[in-house]
Amino acid sequence: MMKEWATVVSWQQGVALLRCEPKSGCGSCTARSGCGVHALNELVPGSEHHLQLQVAQPLEPGQRVEIGIAEGSLLRSAMLVYMTPLFGIMLGGGLLQLWLGSDAASLLGAIIGGAAAFLVVRLLAPRLGKQADYQPVVLQIGLPPGTMRLHTQTEDPV
Repeated sequence: MMKEWATVVSWQQGVALLRCEPKSGCGSCTARSGCGVHALNELVPGSEHHLQLQVAQPLEPGQRVEIGIAEGSLLRSAMLVYMTPLFGIMLGGGLLQLWLGSDAASLLGAIIGGAAAFLVVRLLAPRLGKQADYQPVVLQIGLPPGTMRLHTQTEDPV
């Protein structure tokens, strides 16, 4: 299960609007200067994602919620989005190269195959997105902001 913490923006009638801030990297090392993920996140500072999620429990703005999605569905989504157009490019280019025997035909076939595969992905993605396996779920709900306060007592020296 892939897990991430999100902040509640609003909650109305069982639907929560959540804001997720991407991490600046994996957090497992200090090699920020050589990390590609860190460099990519620096290109778009302050990028955040919003998502709506069904949550029966009332939530307050600013409250933190841990959400998760199954790794299998995440991998299937990535395969669909990245591999299908790539397969279409290779298949289209290869077929027209084989049929007409020229590089120009191969280029045209690659463009047609990539565009056709992209359209297939656009048609399949909304259907897959509605399936329960592809929906994020709430794993934990943090305390509302301001619920827990720390009071310290200072002793007067005698």
